Amino acid sequence: MPTGRLVSVDVARAIAVFAMFAAHIGPPAKPEGAGFLLVAFDGRAPAIFTLIAGLSLTLSRGGTRPRPKPAGALRSTIVRCAVLAALGLALTELRSGIAVILTFFALYFLAAEPLARLGTRALTAVAAVSVVLGPALSYVLGPYFGYRVIGRGRYPGFEAVTSWSGFTGALDTLLLSGAYPLLTYFPYVVVGMALGRIADLRRPGVGRRLIGWGALVTLAGHGLSALALGPGGGREALLRAIAESHAYAVNAPDPVQAVLARQAGAIPSTSWAWLLVDGPYSQTPFETVANIGVSLLLLGLVVAACRSRALETLLRPLAVVGTMGLSVYAVHVVARAELHPHHGWPALGAFCGVSLVACAVWAFVFHRTPLRRGPLEWALHVLMPKARTT
Repeated sequence: MPTGRLVSVDVARAIAVFAMFAAHIGPPAKPEGAGFLLVAFDGRAPAIFTLIAGLSLTLSRGGTRPRPKPAGALRSTIVRCAVLAALGLALTELRSGIAVILTFFALYFLAAEPLARLGTRALTAVAAVSVVLGPALSYVLGPYFGYRVIGRGRYPGFEAVTSWSGFTGALDTLLLSGAYPLLTYFPYVVVGMALGRIADLRRPGVGRRLIGWGALVTLAGHGLSALALGPGGGREALLRAIAESHAYAVNAPDPVQAVLARQAGAIPSTSWAWLLVDGPYSQTPFETVANIGVSLLLLGLVVAACRSRALETLLRPLAVVGTMGLSVYAVHVVARAELHPHHGWPALGAFCGVSLVACAVWAFVFHRTPLRRGPLEWALHVLMPKARTT
């Protein structure tokens, strides 16, 4: 199999980063006016970003032809996770208003290490089971940790390393109650890892197949949810649960959406019927399936586009941003904290435009040096080899 970076994966990663910009800085994603353009990415940006992280993890280890793990690989992973966790905690302390995902990523990569040793069939089976089991466990465990009715959506700060209570609270956040908890977001990583084993993105026709499967999986996620809530009687069960446990939403135009909007991530544990919804950030099996479908669709589109030399050349600026995804994400959190931009199209356009130009300039200036991969990416690269040799 040819070596080297896949431009299509870098482009998809850049689109995921810009979609997160849209969630953090852009106008509200509403099905009316210009905001309609953002509805497709509402709640899906972190899912796409996370799935691509899992895919990249597998590609870095040989893709469809896994290579033997080098000596010290676990130590390198631990160093990488420690750096990501420290960076995530530091960015969280800036109080930017963004639920920083990097600390969660540190846990994802650590949890992915033993799965990387599995065969392709076993890894694919784990991915399929996790899509259902993760959200179900989140629902079951919620009441035992005080999340039967109230929302979640937390993220850890430096108190995680300064006190025992902060540490245990961070574990709760990272595993169950956070904005991107392991139980409901790690399945995207595992699906991405399995995809990297199954699909050789360099082969002709793979892009078209990903588009087809992506569209089918997306329709399955949303369609089955609609059937379960409608003819299946799920909505009636939800309305009964709302009347019993969510009185504030009873008289809302759409009681179900009123409850989900207040949750700030994950569903309440007041009725099993909540597992049938597919709304953004609901962290249910149907939302997970639909988000996986959209991720496959996006990846298929960019893989197919990059088969054309002309289109690949046009997409190169996006690919450069994708190679520096960690740095771009971190800088956007800092900029959000320092500049406090008003949410809207001008701010979103400015953040995306500056990212494209800055990354292009960086890549041009440092193209003959290891720094070309991005400042934070370079730092990780420097630290990880040291971990192998110490």
